[in-house]
Amino acid sequence: MTTMSTGIRRRGAGDLFFAIVNYTVFVLLAFLCAYPFYFLIINSISANDASALGNVRWMPEGIHFSNYAEVFQLNGLPMAAVVTIGRTVIGTVATVLASAFLGFMFSQNKMWGRKFWYRFVIITMYFSAGLIPVFIVMKTLGLTNNFWVYVLPFVVQPFFIILVKTYVEAMPESLQEAAEMDGANIVQIFFRIYLPNMTPILATVAIFSAVAQWNSFQDTLIYVTDQSLYTLQYLLYMFINQANSLAQAAQNSGGNLTSIISAATSQTPTSIRITVSVIVVLPIIFIYPLFQRFFVKGIMLGAVKG
Repeated sequence: MTTMSTGIRRRGAGDLFFAIVNYTVFVLLAFLCAYPFYFLIINSISANDASALGNVRWMPEGIHFSNYAEVFQLNGLPMAAVVTIGRTVIGTVATVLASAFLGFMFSQNKMWGRKFWYRFVIITMYFSAGLIPVFIVMKTLGLTNNFWVYVLPFVVQPFFIILVKTYVEAMPESLQEAAEMDGANIVQIFFRIYLPNMTPILATVAIFSAVAQWNSFQDTLIYVTDQSLYTLQYLLYMFINQANSLAQAAQNSGGNLTSIISAATSQTPTSIRITVSVIVVLPIIFIYPLFQRFFVKGIMLGAVKG
């Protein structure tokens, strides 16, 4: 009895020690992930002179919000926001629907040439024509300086198709058999039976696709010269490179009032960089809480099984 009680106390002490270490590690990891965003936010609302000197690290100093008011007046930013939101919404919806349908079809043994078409799609994960041939194709199709260059090339994503196909194959075959017995065709089976039950994996695909669409700027750099089609990320790239001239322009925009502008609120290259970064990063962060309850289940059930 004494030996058993001692063993329980040791196990209890061991569990407590493990829990303390576990929570400590995860708190530190969470802090390392969250601090860069916190740092950007507190510097964007702090006195610009203190921020430029690197004196703002833990708590904001001289809080003000004029940075946001002035940054939103930068040339092209509102239109870039519309373009980025448009490509994110339209591109994500198109990618999710295409991944859902192709993943479902590739799970159907009755599909003509299923193995060939599946391998034909998957092989594009490993081989690419290269930048110049792809650019020539885009130009030939009339997609350069076209909004749809942000959407169409990303509709079919082999990795997402693999996730959805694996998820569908884990669903009971009796669902489709019962629908076929009731006279449903393949399109009705997809939209009425499978699509409503794909929520976890489609939420996972939506997160990946939305983040990729929102953060993409290389396609703007390569295919777009029309300023009305610039995205937020590309403007961020430009603003960071031009932060000095933008800050000077913001200071000079006040005319005769420039001489009395406080050093705490007058724009600096650092304030331009940080404020624009916050504006670009924050919206996509809010997507995760909306889909978090589906994410873990979707990625686990859709995982590729060896």
